[in-house]
Amino acid sequence: MIEINNVQVDQRLLPCSVTFSAGSIVHIVGPNGSGKSSLLSAISGLLPYQGEVLYDGENIAAVSTRQLAQWRAYLPQYQTPAFHVDVFQYLALSLPSYVDALRDDVNTVIHQLCDKLQLTDKLSRSIHQLSGGEWQRVRLIGACLQLWPEWNTQGKVLILDEPAAPLDIAQQALLYTLLEEISRLGITIIMANHDLNRTFQQAHHVVLLQQGRLFASGSPAQVLTEERVEAAFGTPVILAKLSERTVLLFD
Repeated sequence: MIEINNVQVDQRLLPCSVTFSAGSIVHIVGPNGSGKSSLLSAISGLLPYQGEVLYDGENIAAVSTRQLAQWRAYLPQYQTPAFHVDVFQYLALSLPSYVDALRDDVNTVIHQLCDKLQLTDKLSRSIHQLSGGEWQRVRLIGACLQLWPEWNTQGKVLILDEPAAPLDIAQQALLYTLLEEISRLGITIIMANHDLNRTFQQAHHVVLLQQGRLFASGSPAQVLTEERVEAAFGTPVILAKLSERTVLLFD
């Protein structure tokens, strides 16, 4: 369970309290500048904040950086390659320090994840030779490897800041399928997202922010009503049924 109690980040995020169940997929949504990245950075323990963030009852402010790295993985919105390594080496560096990437079981997981995101043929390529979408998928696999339950039994939460932004629609489908699999392993996923229709279909819990404050929190059906979306985003929307799915149509 992830508990956020009166968390505030300067004036970017006003006091916010919400709780997420283990293994749930949480989407943080809201207009640009509403505080999504600030909330994610605070939950990850990388940004100073007031209040408290608890992972299974443990206050993250009271543990070491090493312990925090075992509990959570954080994928920021933007990150450029800082050094020259190939994709496999980058993924090996993403593993906990006590895990050998050349172990047969570890190597198998790396290849399985690369297969899922269609990156197997890129393992020997330099990360500087990747497209934006390829680099984003490599970064995502690295975050997953950090928490993979076969070697990290303490992994609790995967925090992602707009992970789908650099991806095309086919790559986004691969991403969301993988995230569903990760959540079934018992890892909570907390991610900022702009595609509200994806949120409707995938999220178990939605947090809607507006101007740095918690505007609504609950299931997609509870939060993404026509009235709330229009009030938060300042644009008319219509809820409609399409092939037994609820979709938001923007005017």
